[in-house]
Amino acid sequence: MTEQRTDRTGAPVHIALDETRAISAYTVSLDDGTVAGRADFLDPPEAGGERIFFHTEIAEEFGGRGLAGLLVREALADSIRKGLTVVPVCPLFSKHLAKHGEDYTAEGGRFRRPRPADLTTVKQAVKGGA
Repeated sequence: MTEQRTDRTGAPVHIALDETRAISAYTVSLDDGTVAGRADFLDPPEAGGERIFFHTEIAEEFGGRGLAGLLVREALADSIRKGLTVVPVCPLFSKHLAKHGEDYTAEGGRFRRPRPADLTTVKQAVKGGA
C-alpha cells in the first residue's frame, strides 16, 4: 500500500505500510525517499482483527507540514479497508478519534478505548527488541 498525498507546503509525500520489521508502521516520506515520520502499531494475535497504534512521530525538521495528520488519516482509512478495530494508545490517534470518531465510524471504522492489557502487549513488544 502506497498512497500519494500533498503536505501543507504543496509538496508531494507518500504514505506506505512497512511490515518488514517486528513492529510494523505506516511511514510518510518525501518525494526523494526521505522518511519523515512513522506511526507504529501492533496487530496482537490474541485479539484478531485489532490494530493497536501506540507511537507516532514526525522528524523535527519536517514539523508544521501537516504530515502527522496525513499519516493518521491514511492509517485509519487503511484500517477501515482491512476491517480492523483500532485501539488508540498513541495520544495523537486518541485525540483524532476523540474529535472525529463519529465521522470515522460513519465511514465504517471501528475503534475502542485501550485497556491495561493493550499497554502490556505494547510494552512486551517494545521490550522484546521488536
